[in-house]
Amino acid sequence: MGFSAALSAINRVILGKSNTVKTAVACMLAGGHLLIEDLPGMGKTTLAHALARVFALEFQRIQFTSDMLPADIVGVSIFDPERRSFQFRPGPVFTQLLLADEINRAAPKTQSALLEAMEEMQVTVDGESHVLPSPFFVIATQNPVEQGGTFPLPESQLDRFLMCLSLGYPSEEAELSLLASGGTRESALNLEAALSHDELVTLMQKVRRVRASESLLQYLQRLLHYSRHSEQFVYGLSPRAGLGLLQASKAWALLSQRDYVVPEDIQAVLGAVVNHRLVISGQQQHSDAASILLNAVPVLP
Repeated sequence: MGFSAALSAINRVILGKSNTVKTAVACMLAGGHLLIEDLPGMGKTTLAHALARVFALEFQRIQFTSDMLPADIVGVSIFDPERRSFQFRPGPVFTQLLLADEINRAAPKTQSALLEAMEEMQVTVDGESHVLPSPFFVIATQNPVEQGGTFPLPESQLDRFLMCLSLGYPSEEAELSLLASGGTRESALNLEAALSHDELVTLMQKVRRVRASESLLQYLQRLLHYSRHSEQFVYGLSPRAGLGLLQASKAWALLSQRDYVVPEDIQAVLGAVVNHRLVISGQQQHSDAASILLNAVPVLP
């Protein structure tokens, strides 16, 4: 299948992170948006460029700053003297893959400009709605909230990201290869498309047709139920999170060359889907909530 070539191509650029790359591809095949949180210089932007290239997606990048306005993202209506009317000039959000770089450096009002786009696949300017291209993905990067000049993403914004990943430091072997090659950013920009637009859409449709048994859905629901009623969490997972977890599990199953979901598929993507949504009681920041769920909820009742 085409996704095998896509995975191979990205792994030649993002060295030693095959599981993370597979998770990112699963996020896109599930039709979700991806948040990448890590220190500067870890390859977040390179991964976004690689995904855009192998999936042949129109690409735009926004470098978020503290003085950015919502109009800088969605666009603005400007009066045209010749036509004697306002004409809409689209912003960079009108693309297929939008890289929102260092999104948490922008003020909350600017961050919220992406909410409608990510959920409704459209933006509204001066009371008029404008449909975004299809497919539409947002890959946002953010630096750890401990760094100066950052604004934490609100929970409503975090919930719209299907997955949150962290690349982390490379292994010694991968870093040695990186040093020998002199870097991979240029390699990412030179990648050839592994899938056409139609092939990508076909794969996304196949994800929706992957089967999930009744017992599998019950396992997933028990995970959701535990997150909502356990005192270990400040609040539980939303229904949107549950649907996203199911779609992500189906995408992982398809990437594993199966047309049905098994519990291991849920377990493989659980951390990426829930860790940025759940806060453990007594802690101020998001942590490894997935481990608590996996240890507390059995596969079989």
